[in-house]
Amino acid sequence: MQTGPSLRRELGLVQATSLAITDMVGIGPYITIPLLLAAMGGPQAMLAWFVGALVAFCDGLVWAELGAALPKAGGSYNYLREAYGPRSAGRWLSFMMVWQIMFSAPLSVASGSIGFASYLRYLLPGLGAAGERAFAVIFPLLLVTLLYRRIRVIGNISVVLAGGVLIGCLWIIFSGVPHLSTQRLFNFPPGAFRLHWAVWVGLGHATLYALYDYFGYYNVCYLAEEIRNPGYVIPRAILLSIATVGALYVMMTASFLSVIPWQEIVQSKSIASTFAARLN
Repeated sequence: MQTGPSLRRELGLVQATSLAITDMVGIGPYITIPLLLAAMGGPQAMLAWFVGALVAFCDGLVWAELGAALPKAGGSYNYLREAYGPRSAGRWLSFMMVWQIMFSAPLSVASGSIGFASYLRYLLPGLGAAGERAFAVIFPLLLVTLLYRRIRVIGNISVVLAGGVLIGCLWIIFSGVPHLSTQRLFNFPPGAFRLHWAVWVGLGHATLYALYDYFGYYNVCYLAEEIRNPGYVIPRAILLSIATVGALYVMMTASFLSVIPWQEIVQSKSIASTFAARLN
């Protein structure tokens, strides 16, 4: 029985989970935490992390089921073709999915590049606006160069990057533990939990920022044909990454709030830098 060429399945649970975590945690939370707190006007905005995690879990279960049932490269492209038929609506729906990714994916990378360049300018004040823009342009090219490797190497790189991400997040968390302040964590403005439409609108707005920071767990489905035992690995990688990242976001926000009043956080454009400076 002859079979056609196939991709190498060289990604295990550790590599797949690391890929999901690095897709989720980038510069995002360091940019959006002030926006999240501003959306509800106080520490009560931390509820958005829990609401966002719930939504991400529900969505992640769908992706886990699809990834385990159809472990092919391309993710949604294959799901749409199978659901609506490769010779009918599935043909143009899968095309439209790829077409919109050609726009959304570069924009997502661009947002991370701009945020990274903004923090770099904080470290290098002499960089200037022109240098910041130049680095934001060069950064995606460096990523492409880094990713132009065999999938096994990419998996190992993801583990190293995920380790760096966790170290950075845990440093923020443990640096804030000695300063943990329930007074600041529960410094809610008047009417913060009043059942009014404005509260629900604020929570919805804050949840949008939270979901932006959670998104990325599903990207392992696009690599399903390169994952060993995908029926076992994909669901666990998705759910484990959501749980890990959700816990990190909550604890990081608690550390920021314990060191810096939320009124100052919402005005900050580089919260991690402000946090480090305030510790000194």
